Amino acid sequence: MGRRVRLTEQAEILVAHTEAVLERLEHAEADIATSLTDLTGTLRIASFQTATLALVPGMPSLLRDRHPGLRAHITQMPPETAIPALQARDFDLVVAEEYPGNPNPRPPGLEQEDLFDDPLHLSLPARAGERSDTGPGPKGGPTASLRSLTGLPWAMEPEGTAARHWAMTLCRNAGFEPDVRFETTDLLIHLRLVEQGHAAALLPSLVWNGAPPTVALRQLPRGRRTRRVFTAVRRGRTRHPAIMACRHALRQAAADVAASADG
Repeated sequence: MGRRVRLTEQAEILVAHTEAVLERLEHAEADIATSLTDLTGTLRIASFQTATLALVPGMPSLLRDRHPGLRAHITQMPPETAIPALQARDFDLVVAEEYPGNPNPRPPGLEQEDLFDDPLHLSLPARAGERSDTGPGPKGGPTASLRSLTGLPWAMEPEGTAARHWAMTLCRNAGFEPDVRFETTDLLIHLRLVEQGHAAALLPSLVWNGAPPTVALRQLPRGRRTRRVFTAVRRGRTRHPAIMACRHALRQAAADVAASADG
């Protein structure tokens, strides 16, 4: 049997003081950076897949135009691993997601800032609907649309992810257990499976990167139609000029994607 290891009372006191000291250092670094004329150095960023595809390509250009001495190092990583890595100081900023009705734990020592809300859709395989159809679906509303796909294969993210928990809860609340035959964190694979008529899926608007949808879409039940996209940093770094510049560039990139969708 494994042995449970517990910190002594004195060690817990030391950990609490260490966290406070590290936060003060974050504040000090931000103050020093603010006093400098030019931003330099490397900003380490982790971002989940669809945000990396849609937002990140435009962000380095926006940063470079304003701060040519600031270097962005970007890693694609799901929030489940990126947030702990941020706490461990492997990254300076994380772009993450939160699904409706499935709030993420709020780790101590981190600060979050909303970026935008990304609409979520029920995506129908080719044989279940016309590719350009974005209508309301069958009589009975969004829940009936979900239930109408009971006998079809589904593509979902792997078990243990927030997206999978949200998707399973959504289907079960509609009264059925989805037949999950494809599991991957790659939402582009989900999209290809839907386009080829092999599976139904739950896809965010961000997967089309501002372009028109390529599959038939249906609305989801109220309160389950958008995921929250946000940035997270360690406490004390919110006002670091490099963090502020990165967040500004991400907001601009998100606005550009939204403008493409509206156009």
